[in-house]
Amino acid sequence: MAVEPWQRAEVPGTEKANVIRKPAVVAALLKRAKRPIMVIGHEAAELELSSGTKLIDLLVEIAKKAKIPVVATAHTRKALVERGLEPDAIMLAVDIGQRLADPSWEGLDGQGQYDLVLIAGLPYYMGWVLMANLKDFAPHLKVVCLDPYYQPHATWSFPNTPPEEHEKNLKVLMDSLGGR
Repeated sequence: MAVEPWQRAEVPGTEKANVIRKPAVVAALLKRAKRPIMVIGHEAAELELSSGTKLIDLLVEIAKKAKIPVVATAHTRKALVERGLEPDAIMLAVDIGQRLADPSWEGLDGQGQYDLVLIAGLPYYMGWVLMANLKDFAPHLKVVCLDPYYQPHATWSFPNTPPEEHEKNLKVLMDSLGGR
């Protein structure tokens, strides 16, 4: 089955993201990562999955369970704090994208570069550009898109997924994390 970008006019080039068919793949990537980080955009607080659950609710649970630092973009901090998660940083999406690609950046805590980034909640076109930059200029970094839209510039991405199936996938991911 061929997977196409969510916005059909986008042409990603010859190298496309691996499709996440089993959420346990993301859990395995997280467990192997030495320095993971999560970037959450404002659309995560707006995107309703099913049964009234917002994408941000599940992202917060994943971040807590995996014990990974979170960067909030735009005005996402308030929604994260309301859900019991204080982000480690607040940055523009373009800024964190550039820092992740910068080989001299030592991370939010000064402990070195990250090796895995989970990205969700950015507008599709912004995520597209950010992930294209990381694909081309941050070869040390695995990029996982947790949105329900296929992002071909990520290393791993869910296919275009209906809300109820995406919620189920993220819950399976949380269950697969166990105690990271």
